Amino acid sequence: MELDGRVAVITGAASGIGRSVATRAASLGMRVVLADIEEGPLKETADALAASGADVLAVATDVSSGESVEALRDRALARYGAVHLVHNNAGVGGPVGPLWTTPEHDFRWLLGVNVWGVVHGIRVFVPLLVEQGEGHVVNPASIAGLLTPPYLGAYNATKHAVVALSETLYADLRAAGSDVGVSVLCPAFVRTRIDESERNRPSWAPATGADDSAAAALVRSLVAGGIDPGVVADMVLDAVRERRFYILPSPDTRPAVEARMRAIMEGRAPANAPLK
Repeated sequence: MELDGRVAVITGAASGIGRSVATRAASLGMRVVLADIEEGPLKETADALAASGADVLAVATDVSSGESVEALRDRALARYGAVHLVHNNAGVGGPVGPLWTTPEHDFRWLLGVNVWGVVHGIRVFVPLLVEQGEGHVVNPASIAGLLTPPYLGAYNATKHAVVALSETLYADLRAAGSDVGVSVLCPAFVRTRIDESERNRPSWAPATGADDSAAAALVRSLVAGGIDPGVVADMVLDAVRERRFYILPSPDTRPAVEARMRAIMEGRAPANAPLK
């Protein structure tokens, strides 16, 4: 897929992987639509890209709302007339601790952003890509979409859902005879602010302080020592150009994925690598 001159819509674009993808896409000549729920960082990101010469549009967006994502599409089309790359990047982390201690409202929060955000991105943008006969969708799973490490139950569930949505979207597009591409991103820990997701916690999902403190501290440490988001951004855009489905930026996780698949085929108990 040629990127120069094309239009990219990126959610969660004000920080982390989203901002890095937007920056890299702009450097390759793409026109970039930035979407994020954090209006201050969104404006700062847009201003920085514009100052570098990028053609950029910033749209405050809550991906858990279908109406908000529809408004994002409409703003993108009004400005550029087409969309070619949709990166449904927005996502949040969640409570860290045993699954049975996770409050219902935390499940609803994570499902709203991590799953419904992808559902809305597919529902709203894929018909447009199919109609124009070209485009690519990148969905944000995680290695937690291929493994199920302990203490991250709600997050694991949402990321497994994203893998399933992405694989099914690919199958549906091929069955429909569409050439629209799909990729699913499955990194391990990346140096982002996902461990600070509380900053965007909605008022109806108050923090309960139920985290396992030792496990939460370990997650923060792993995030701080994770892959640079710029490296992931390069891999994302390479996958789009190469029409590659699975994006696995963390090669050291592959043995654990293979062990899990082997356990499934042999009917054994789950073989999942612990947090480390």
